Amino acid sequence: MKKITIFDTTLRDGEQSPGASLNINEKIEIGRQLAVLGVDVIEAGFPIASRGDFDAVKAVAKGVKGPVICGLARALNKDIDAAYNSVKYARRPRIHVFLATSKIHMKYKLKKAEDEILRLAVAAVKYARRKCKDVEFSPEDASRTDKDFLYRVVEAVIAAGASTVNIPDTVGYAMPSEYGLLIKGIKENVPNIDRAVISVHCHNDLGLGVANSLSAVLNGARQVECTINGLGERAGNASLEEIVMAIRTRTDTFNGFSTGVKTRELYKTSKLVSKLTGMPVQRNKAIVGANAFAHESGIHQDGVLKERVTYEIMRPEDVGFGSTKMVLGKHSGRHAFRDHLKRIGFGLSDEQVDKAFRRFKDLADKKKEIFDEDLETIVEEEITKVPEKYHLQHFYISSGDEVSPAAHIKLRYKNKVMDATSSGDGPIDACYKAIDKITGTSGRLLDYEVRSVTSGKDALGEVSIKIGSGSGVVSGRGSSTDIIEASIKAYINVVNKLAYKKK
Repeated sequence: MKKITIFDTTLRDGEQSPGASLNINEKIEIGRQLAVLGVDVIEAGFPIASRGDFDAVKAVAKGVKGPVICGLARALNKDIDAAYNSVKYARRPRIHVFLATSKIHMKYKLKKAEDEILRLAVAAVKYARRKCKDVEFSPEDASRTDKDFLYRVVEAVIAAGASTVNIPDTVGYAMPSEYGLLIKGIKENVPNIDRAVISVHCHNDLGLGVANSLSAVLNGARQVECTINGLGERAGNASLEEIVMAIRTRTDTFNGFSTGVKTRELYKTSKLVSKLTGMPVQRNKAIVGANAFAHESGIHQDGVLKERVTYEIMRPEDVGFGSTKMVLGKHSGRHAFRDHLKRIGFGLSDEQVDKAFRRFKDLADKKKEIFDEDLETIVEEEITKVPEKYHLQHFYISSGDEVSPAAHIKLRYKNKVMDATSSGDGPIDACYKAIDKITGTSGRLLDYEVRSVTSGKDALGEVSIKIGSGSGVVSGRGSSTDIIEASIKAYINVVNKLAYKKK
């Protein structure tokens, strides 16, 4: 197998995303999850950037076991010293030195000629090599660097002691075909290239970060630098999860290639990075987006239900998702609708399915997504007509700023009236506890919403609630000009649904 080294730079380049700053504890937490994920190298930060970044890299080097821990440095002795002093606590430390080599950067940023750049690069690698045996060098903006000069630089830094040479597409300018040829050209024109690993670091300015990285792998690169969720400067970096799953999924193209990543940890890692950086993952993000394994189209749903591979090239559980998600919406078909009803416990006849499906389509034109509670309501209202086992007979409330709220509830049940009194945190809580005493229900209020159905002082109010119970989440509705009465009716609606389900 041709092993591809996964170099994760979420804690360095990923953190450079505007608004994605991480504190020391957050960096350690992500670093430990990256180790669980199975990445080979963690670039923990840019130690010279600030005292906080130095301390964070040092903490990761001390606290994260397994991967190589790397610190970034410019081709300056003070940067290299800072990088080494922060990563030296790791079992396997690495110093990553970079220096721009393109004519654009040399002219406008560094104001130096090629010979001076070459001298600085060699000197920096030699200095780093005296401190650390694992040194990586990056000719920044390599994809826009003159090829002959790039070959000279790569050959010189390898001779100086670099064991990894990274060829960055720093501004995401390259096309996959030309970037692949760049890597191939390095292999063919650098005499000592067999003494170093070729790495690639591709940015996503044109949306080609992953494509360029994979093209490089096919042309000889054996390390890929990437980030969780594709975080990074500007439009971000090549996405780790996309690269890993492309290599795993397209075995026809990447025959013999492998990574050490435990793919079932991908979704968990993505969620953690998103939460700690505050950078949400777009719903249609490949591999880890909420819609990555979701189907709404009736044609797609029918195909997946008959044979998963018709519309899924990966299994959701292989990346840590629970299962394929059939999203019920206006594009859904009868097959998915019937299948979903079965999964939530409704076995209906063809006639009943037809009747419920028409109501479902009407509702789907008004809502983007239909939830289980909506389907239960459709079935109960249109098909089963849930019987009213309990009916509100009377209620009395006492409440005030100096009075402990209490409720006295009377319910009619099988031609007899049952009552109970209870106190609570408020009048509605007191009512619900009294109802629980009468019915033996024990539900948790998960959601409470009230809205005005009509206008004016005597407006009709509708209360919608969601209650968690041993039967799952059950929704209830009630309406009245009195909000407390509407709240009581909504809870009784839930109680009746639970009684019907139990029956």
